[in-house]
Amino acid sequence: MTIRTILVDDEPLAIQGLELRLAAHEDVEIIDKCQNGREAIRSIKTHKPDLVFLDIQMPGFDGFSVVQGLMEVEPPLFVFVTAYGDHALRAFEAQAVDYLMKPVEESRLADTLDRVRQRLVEKRGVEEVDRLKEVLAEVAPDAVADMAAGDGGDVQANRFEKLINIKDQGQIFRVDVDTIELIEAAGDYMVIKTADNTLILRETMKDLEKRLDPRRFQRIHRSTIVNLDLVKQVKPHTNGECFLVLNSGSSVKVSRSYRDVVARFVH
Repeated sequence: MTIRTILVDDEPLAIQGLELRLAAHEDVEIIDKCQNGREAIRSIKTHKPDLVFLDIQMPGFDGFSVVQGLMEVEPPLFVFVTAYGDHALRAFEAQAVDYLMKPVEESRLADTLDRVRQRLVEKRGVEEVDRLKEVLAEVAPDAVADMAAGDGGDVQANRFEKLINIKDQGQIFRVDVDTIELIEAAGDYMVIKTADNTLILRETMKDLEKRLDPRRFQRIHRSTIVNLDLVKQVKPHTNGECFLVLNSGSSVKVSRSYRDVVARFVH
């Protein structure tokens, strides 16, 4: 993935310095350099870059004016570069990926580019989905209509397993995931607990999590997953911890680091 980039700064030395640091990143291609805001707007509309490094204080159109001047087109990602620290809040309000202080440090620039790469991957992923929908609309319009009419939540839920086969003590048990109250890790084994049975599954927690609907099955501890549909009571405890009481009557502790996650699902 090449990051097509434009540099904007009224100081030639600042552009040279940034260009030199960006040369260490092989996926960054500098396609234009501008010395004022008006040039920048024209260049961005013409070249449609992925990324713009934009100085804030420039004669005439400042950096924020450049962003405002692109409201009618799809904007690139912006990284503001400035010698002044008092514009940071406004920069992030303008949806900037980052805000770099001059002189730009190589380590900070590397961190910024990592964020840019992630944002571009996400953006291009959405674009690929949109293009796929456009193709489907041409070759299979009925299928697109069915997708639009369907419940997205049901499609999401169907990705996850309804039954889990567990070989335990020479027998194979077919466990309905709706009945699973609690899952606890014990090395490479998972202890699967339902209201009336306890079974051992040879699988890592990471792999098992991929098979379960995260809207229902959530970690409440580094080694514990609980079925939130089978929680009947939440009991506050000391030090920011709490206990969940399950339908079977058993009680499990939620560690502080997972309490906020569980709170989104348990009301």
